[in-house]
Amino acid sequence: MNMTLTTPATAAAERDMANAIRVLAMDAVQKANSGHPGMPMGMADAVTVLFNRFVKIDPSRPDWPDRDRFVLSAGHGSMLLYAVHHLLGFADMTAAALRDFRQLGAPTAGHPEYGHALGIETTTGPLGQGITTAVGMALAERMMAARFGHKLVDHFTYVVAGDGCLQEGISHEAIDLAGHLKLSRLIVLWDDNGISIDGKTSLATSMNQPMRFRAAGWDVHAVDGHDHEAVAAAIAKARTTGKPSLIACRTVIGKGAPNKQGSHKTHGAPLGADEVAAARLHLGWTAAPFEVPDAVRTAWEAVAARGRAERKLWQQRHDAARLRKAFDRALARDLPSLMKRRLERFRRTHQAAATKTATRQASQMVLDVINEATPLTTGGSADLTGSNLTQTKNLAPVAPGRFKGRYIHYGIREHAMAAVMNGLSLHGGFIPYGGTFLVFSDYARGAMRLSALMEQPVVYVLTHDSIGLGEDGPTHQPVEHLAMLRATPNMNVFRPADIIETAECWEIALCETATPSVLALSRQGLPMLRARHTRENLSARGAYVLQESERARDVTIIATGSEVEIARDASSRLLAEHGIHAAVVSMPSWEKFEQQDEAYQASVLGTAPRIGVEAAARLGWDRWLGQGGHFIGMPGFGASAPASDLYRHFGITADAVIAAARRMTGAAT
Repeated sequence: MNMTLTTPATAAAERDMANAIRVLAMDAVQKANSGHPGMPMGMADAVTVLFNRFVKIDPSRPDWPDRDRFVLSAGHGSMLLYAVHHLLGFADMTAAALRDFRQLGAPTAGHPEYGHALGIETTTGPLGQGITTAVGMALAERMMAARFGHKLVDHFTYVVAGDGCLQEGISHEAIDLAGHLKLSRLIVLWDDNGISIDGKTSLATSMNQPMRFRAAGWDVHAVDGHDHEAVAAAIAKARTTGKPSLIACRTVIGKGAPNKQGSHKTHGAPLGADEVAAARLHLGWTAAPFEVPDAVRTAWEAVAARGRAERKLWQQRHDAARLRKAFDRALARDLPSLMKRRLERFRRTHQAAATKTATRQASQMVLDVINEATPLTTGGSADLTGSNLTQTKNLAPVAPGRFKGRYIHYGIREHAMAAVMNGLSLHGGFIPYGGTFLVFSDYARGAMRLSALMEQPVVYVLTHDSIGLGEDGPTHQPVEHLAMLRATPNMNVFRPADIIETAECWEIALCETATPSVLALSRQGLPMLRARHTRENLSARGAYVLQESERARDVTIIATGSEVEIARDASSRLLAEHGIHAAVVSMPSWEKFEQQDEAYQASVLGTAPRIGVEAAARLGWDRWLGQGGHFIGMPGFGASAPASDLYRHFGITADAVIAAARRMTGAAT
């Protein structure tokens, strides 16, 4: 472990380095007439010490795998991050970019956005997401080090969190999990300024945060956040402990603004021209707005130079490492070609056997194949392993001090699970998937949205996807959740109808590089519906004709998941009992179907009247049903009863489809 500390700047120069952050932050917010100057000004000292003496980072190679990760969990203070990156010399963080803070098209968005600017490790702003995503990054570091050794993987994850981050419920999930796993490479600097938007934090909380972290198994230090040596000593100690660390930095919000510092008025509004001028005078800062004295810039550039030297040494270690090819493949998410071949063989076998099983069980069977074929997949569940069926025989659990495993017991922490998976994905080296019930996507929603926003190909295994779960009742029966997830941009929602579609949807999800996937899976057993084996992955089209009518269609029945069986049965009976020719369309993914050309969509949907069948809310279905289309689904919440009784009670049956088809074709008169 490389624990060498260097201090490129003298104490006086370090103070000027911190003041550069303060001035750039207040100038950018003032010019934009929008933003949050208080936190950057208050944490400037602690962050300067962190970067000047500890962080290894090379702005010329922002994606260097063994860099330290820095996460600004209190993302509203984004100018802190932008100022540091400007001073370090990131190519895109120019003075012009700072002048365009919060303007359309600028890399300096109001909150740090992953992918919008170099070196931003994760999107932050929704409070609590950053610290929890950082837990995933710190876990990934430990897991990668266990696989490839400390010569290739030896870095820290640093977080700046505010009072808001620690008040959000997700923070409790995060610190509990991190403490349990003893993620010693995770160091959180808490901006302990006692101020929130409404005023003093005492308005709403009396929490003893250091005691809370200690109870969760963290090492805790409390320092004056403006005392550089005290901050440095605390960070140095935190780097040697066997636990994650909290450093409570008592700070003054808006530090340096002589008339407003310490007030909530500096939190989310420009200081004003007069106060900016007074702050310059107070700090002894004579440079013009967005200009940095040469001596200060040189001091910051020395931090970048140190990181560049560290990166070159790492590159030498990498080039000589025995496991370098496997390491590089992991970071590239290089899926072996044999995986697709084995999945195609799996589909052929189960089509021939007409395997009937719940799609959650089918998912586990598919995962047996996938997890055997690639070491990239890392599974988990929010305390529902036996229900989600996300663990396979070759996935050992991750545990404190044992990080070679590939299965994470997230505990009853759905929100943290999703954010931690984002961190695993962002760090690199893993394709994370995690399970809970579909209804509890409500609890994971904030982080799932960020998966889509950050284009992270995380896989969400969401079982018990309808009233088909039965007796647990309406609290556990998802109704509106498919609509909510489908409404989320850049998220694939798959609801497979049988074991074949389940295998196809898993293959699609794993091959995505910039889109998260949801697999909505049934509790109840479902028959295999595919009439013949095809080498083509039909689910990749989003929808396809499962059963065509013998002549021109009188009606088209479109269904997803467990209701495709109902559609097929209705189609057969319509022909046999009423002479009505109905085609059956299975639509496992609306998103993938949207991506098809108009000719293919038209060939699938046809011109006949359409009936949609899904044990969920109608919202969104009319786009596929067209004018005069009929929907058979849930009119409201569910109830507690056996699944078969519930389907009859809510009228989601073949009889209901037949009645609708007869009305639509005039056969009922």
